[in-house]
Amino acid sequence: MLRVENLSHAFSNSTEIVPVLHQVSFQVKPGEMVALLGSSGSGKSTMLNLMAGLMKPTEGRIYIADQDIVKMSENKLAEFRRGHIGFVFQSYELIATMTVRENVELPLVFQSVRPSVRRKKALALLEEVGLPNKSELFPSQLSGGQQQRVSIARSLITEPSIIFADEPTGNLDTKTEEEIIGILQRLNKARNTTFVIVTHEAEVAEQMQSVITLRNGYLVTEQGDREGLPAGRGA
Repeated sequence: MLRVENLSHAFSNSTEIVPVLHQVSFQVKPGEMVALLGSSGSGKSTMLNLMAGLMKPTEGRIYIADQDIVKMSENKLAEFRRGHIGFVFQSYELIATMTVRENVELPLVFQSVRPSVRRKKALALLEEVGLPNKSELFPSQLSGGQQQRVSIARSLITEPSIIFADEPTGNLDTKTEEEIIGILQRLNKARNTTFVIVTHEAEVAEQMQSVITLRNGYLVTEQGDREGLPAGRGA
């Protein structure tokens, strides 16, 4: 589902070039639930932006559903993201002036899906994430955990090939974190949806099917090898 080959990236300014990622390679199988683990400065945020097609790498290739996204034009990439990639954000990124249902429906608006179809799919997903009676509320009327459930439902509505979740429990207390991870695991199993969970928390990574660890821009833990994971919560 996802294949990263010899990926390197560097940022440049007027005086220097700053390497961020160094020859990183790994694979994620269809239906797999993988953690991309690393502390602040490890390169995981840059890796996420590259995998999501928001930046082009300095070197290397990224394949999603056998499509080389590095070679795609910006227009082609935007179209590809709409159909193949879902996002879950740490800060939820819900639109305050739209209802819960409208937030979930939004990706289908850009695909010109009929309102009746959008509504039906959104309501079904809200029930699936445990919010069957919240569809006409606004985000400000929900708790943080509930808002993240809305974000998860929105990420699924286009039935993407892969979902990238960026620190999805970073703003939540421990109990709510457990609930959200449980929902993601249940959706992964029920829908066979591929998830890449970007996190600095070893406790979150340990609940995934496999772990990819970055440190200072280098791959230091092969996928599936949980040895050497940092203890406790990262910075």
